[in-house]
Amino acid sequence: MTLKERFGLDRFLLGERTVDGQPLVLNQRRIFILPTQRGLGFVFLIVILMLIAFVYNNNLAYMLAFLLGSVFFITILHTYKSLAGLTVQPGQSTAVFAGDSAAFKLIIANPTAVERQHLQLSLKTTSSFHLNAHNKAHISLPEHTHTRGWHTIGTVTLSSRYPLGLFRAWSPIRFNTKVLVYPKPVSQHIPFPETGVSQGLQGSFKKGGDEFYGLQDYQAGDPIRQVYWKAYAKGLGLFSKQYGNENTAEIWLDFNHAPGHSLEERLSYVCRWVIDAEQAGLRYGFILPGLRLEPSNGQAHYRQCLEALAVF
Repeated sequence: MTLKERFGLDRFLLGERTVDGQPLVLNQRRIFILPTQRGLGFVFLIVILMLIAFVYNNNLAYMLAFLLGSVFFITILHTYKSLAGLTVQPGQSTAVFAGDSAAFKLIIANPTAVERQHLQLSLKTTSSFHLNAHNKAHISLPEHTHTRGWHTIGTVTLSSRYPLGLFRAWSPIRFNTKVLVYPKPVSQHIPFPETGVSQGLQGSFKKGGDEFYGLQDYQAGDPIRQVYWKAYAKGLGLFSKQYGNENTAEIWLDFNHAPGHSLEERLSYVCRWVIDAEQAGLRYGFILPGLRLEPSNGQAHYRQCLEALAVF
């Protein structure tokens, strides 16, 4: 490491970027320490005692000042040791929908025989914990998401003020951990696209079956038991639930047939179709510009569709 890198301000604030998935060991190169406000007050007290001892030539005042000075300097070592030797490793983070909180997970291990107390892990929020000897902690740091796509964890700070709060030792950590954020689905259930139902496949839906396949605008004569009252109670309009035979429950979800005036709005509608089709147990094909997935269902197909929407 060059002198410029060693004393660069980014190293103290952002930390050094680490290799993906590799445990990070905290040592003297990664741990920084400075006095806290309480520590500066402690220094001021020692200076006052030294002045009193000098003015009045009081040996007891000298002894007290030197005793407190010894405590001050010994605390530096104990505060440093509260972090030294810990290992930090990123955990598996789960994909979320835009608007939800993404949980970045970290695994902090204490391989030594010394208990570590009053530890804090900070991102947007701060989590406090302690580690027993030869133990690990799994910490989740929430961060609110607003847009779809890949979100990185940023700089995480592990810190401690143990034992007296006179010093703060901290280590800024940057992992290349990312979490995928899917588009935010529209809140209301919407009918599947009419042109997307069984295009060239195994026939069309037949009313009167037992399998739910979507919603459509309420038409006069639709059975009252099929009215989707939850949407009506929320002021979203009057819809009726549609059912078909299981052997024909196969549809295409095409981005080009999605309503909406902007890209994000149309992606939100397609996202709602994917969720509803999966929950209804349908086989659904998926079409985006430049991507076509054959009809299927299950978690693997579901995630593949949502991931395509997230990075589109």
